[in-house]
Amino acid sequence: MADMPSNEPRLAPVAPSSRPVSEALLNDKWDRAISSAVIRGSLGLSFGVVFSVLLFKRRRWPALVGLGFGLGRAYEEADAAFKNGPTRDEKLYDLS
Repeated sequence: MADMPSNEPRLAPVAPSSRPVSEALLNDKWDRAISSAVIRGSLGLSFGVVFSVLLFKRRRWPALVGLGFGLGRAYEEADAAFKNGPTRDEKLYDLS
């Protein structure tokens, strides 16, 4: 079956991005920062809700503290990523 010609049209190869490499690195860092903030913030909020239900008689402050810890951790990681050069993962992949 693999030797039979297919009637599907062939797709043209995608041209490489015309963006400069520095812009691509910056966009990747922003993508990682935003996704990290969403993930870590929601994990912190969920841990805060669980602790609120189990230990603190359904108060609101443990959930907000958990959210703050998650967002603070994401901020620190993003700050370190923007201040430092490319990370080890960015060096492995050639973005040009």
